[in-house]
Amino acid sequence: MTRLPVPRSQSIEKSWSNLDWPSVFAAIIYPLLGVVGVTGAILAGLLVDSLAFSWWFIPAAMAVGAMTLVICNLGIGVLHRIWQHKAGELKWPAQVLTIVHCLVAMQGQLKDWVNYHSQHHRLSDKPGDPHNPHESKFWAWIGWLLWRDENDLKRPLAMWLRDIPGVRFVDRHYSLMSLVIHLLIPAAIYAIVALAGGSLLLTVLLHASAVTARGVQFHATTLGVNVVGHLKAPAWLNWLLALLTGGEAIHGHHHDYPSSALHLPRKGLINRLVDYNGTALLLFEKLKWAKNLQIAPMFAEPARVKARAD
Repeated sequence: MTRLPVPRSQSIEKSWSNLDWPSVFAAIIYPLLGVVGVTGAILAGLLVDSLAFSWWFIPAAMAVGAMTLVICNLGIGVLHRIWQHKAGELKWPAQVLTIVHCLVAMQGQLKDWVNYHSQHHRLSDKPGDPHNPHESKFWAWIGWLLWRDENDLKRPLAMWLRDIPGVRFVDRHYSLMSLVIHLLIPAAIYAIVALAGGSLLLTVLLHASAVTARGVQFHATTLGVNVVGHLKAPAWLNWLLALLTGGEAIHGHHHDYPSSALHLPRKGLINRLVDYNGTALLLFEKLKWAKNLQIAPMFAEPARVKARAD
């Protein structure tokens, strides 16, 4: 008789000394800094007469936030569908975009991302699943990120990714590249705006909106995929989380057809807007940046279905 692994939420020590501080920063501290920045910039603009605050700052901040959320999802979605589940192949322009988007989304080393997700599919909703919501909803949401098993982090890069130079490069230099994207580039933008006599208030608001949106996307993904995606939930919540995650939260279909590049049918404007991670892959295919995309049989075109039947 095969013994099931001990539930991860019980086997991993949960203490202050065992906290994974990079994950604490990415999941909690950094998003809170974004919220504080947005709130502080708006209050300062409204209350301090010497600061020029215009009404259009708010929609501009919302637009930057929405763009950041989409960028983060495109990184996670393409990583998940192509590099994790082998739903196709990426040429170098799409590889570079995906790596940059994953860095913006603060996804950590790709080897760890893929290894954790492989465990999840192998032991989904069973003891040993890294984020089983039936053990603890909080654990499946962020607990599994805050407290890590060192053995998980020691696992090597998956064999099928070792021939992709970009993946190896980003894992080797992840901390430095994250520092450049999240600190040095924003610092350079602040310096340029200050030297050019631009609005630092607007710059702070836009930057903080981007940081906040990344936090919203981060938690929509962990909640929508790891928790809500594995439990019964109202349809409106499933669709909202799907929109906030670029289609990743359409999780029942994903577990039925894990190697599908699309999570909703190819046809239909709403499908392509909600499942915009899949739409990006279709666009990559048109640009010759991706090839051999796998589409779930239920989402195939009639001609493709007929060809398979033949």
